[in-house]
Amino acid sequence: QVQLVESGGGLVQAGGSLRLSCTASGRTFTNYAMGWFRQAPGKEREFVSVISWSGGITYYVDAVKGRFTISRDQSKNTVYLQMNSLSPEDTAVYYCAAAPGLPSRRPTSYSYWGQGTQVTVSS
Repeated sequence: QVQLVESGGGLVQAGGSLRLSCTASGRTFTNYAMGWFRQAPGKEREFVSVISWSGGITYYVDAVKGRFTISRDQSKNTVYLQMNSLSPEDTAVYYCAAAPGLPSRRPTSYSYWGQGTQVTVSS
């Protein structure tokens, strides 16, 4: 059974930092890109960041550029999202997902999704 399990969410004050982790199991994710999406209350799920299988290609939504950093450890089947300078606008449920092939910003490109982890940023 394929599972993506996120962790690291929580409550943090504005300006603080969190590091999200997503560990994959149940199959090999060779040549899969790993992405992070988020969904705030009353809003659609939006793309946050993605990293290629090799780690050589990364994309970010403009709102998080310079504040968030995505990385992955293939030996641990884990992808990370380091989030710095958090603001209340970053409050959302954060989901990781796996997409075969090239990194994509489109949710429809992703085959596997985690259950999400809540990030709440207080002002």
